[in-house]
Amino acid sequence: MKNTIVVAGATGNLGHRICKELIKMEVTVRAIVRNSSDPKKVDSLKKMGVEIFPVELFNKEELTAACQGATCVVSAVTGLHDVIVDAQLELLHATIAAGVPRFIPSDFSSDFTAIPKGENRNFDLRKEFEQHLEQSSIKSTTIFNGCFADILRYNTPLFNATTQTVAFYDDKADWKIDFTTMDDTAAFTAKAALDTNAPRFLRIASFRVSPNDLIALSEQYKGKRFELVDMGSMERFSAYNKIQRAKDPAGEDELYPKWQQAQYLYSMFLVHHQKLDNDRYPTLVWSKVEDNI
Repeated sequence: MKNTIVVAGATGNLGHRICKELIKMEVTVRAIVRNSSDPKKVDSLKKMGVEIFPVELFNKEELTAACQGATCVVSAVTGLHDVIVDAQLELLHATIAAGVPRFIPSDFSSDFTAIPKGENRNFDLRKEFEQHLEQSSIKSTTIFNGCFADILRYNTPLFNATTQTVAFYDDKADWKIDFTTMDDTAAFTAKAALDTNAPRFLRIASFRVSPNDLIALSEQYKGKRFELVDMGSMERFSAYNKIQRAKDPAGEDELYPKWQQAQYLYSMFLVHHQKLDNDRYPTLVWSKVEDNI
């Protein structure tokens, strides 16, 4: 019997890549897309060979029909509470109603199971959804990929080519941060969607680098040795983020307000993977840090 994988959020950056990887594996792929989705992105999926199922965001009947006969539903949706919790919960209910045996939630992030509530708003939303997922009857697999590697090109305090600085906190100059490219995340997720024995959590990283590693890489690949900057304690960083969030209530309606971006940086120095599952699918070739700075 040929596998059928349903992908929600298929018009997004990661979702599109997951569909592409599944098509390479000659799997039947259905994309759940909103009626308001960008026609160009939907057309791109069609040309790829993906079956398109337009639905209303909270219509359980349409979602259930889209999931019928699937072997796994992969969620790659992005958004705030109305998407990560509310819409994804409707998708979960539809997945179960359709008799689909497996579900992969949109948890592509750092390992938020080890991050206290209040330290990262977007992770808190995923933690809220996880409570519903854990109480359900379906077999699920969360994929933690650390940070998406393209952040190294965004001139964040961690690695800033404009100011030529690399930041660290709490004497963590040698702290290894997990980075995974979107392509690697998509390829691994496609494999996991077909892996009926996949465990509850899988942790991956294309590469792991510390602030000190980034200093050495800056000299080799940016032509100048960047300055290593001590940003102070994690305790002060956490307090600062909470103050900035309280000052910006409008940011609660934004996906990436400035204080949320700072919360992501805080999370990078708070948790990292103790063990990687990269070797679970031996045919995958992982990207290198040198190609991502």
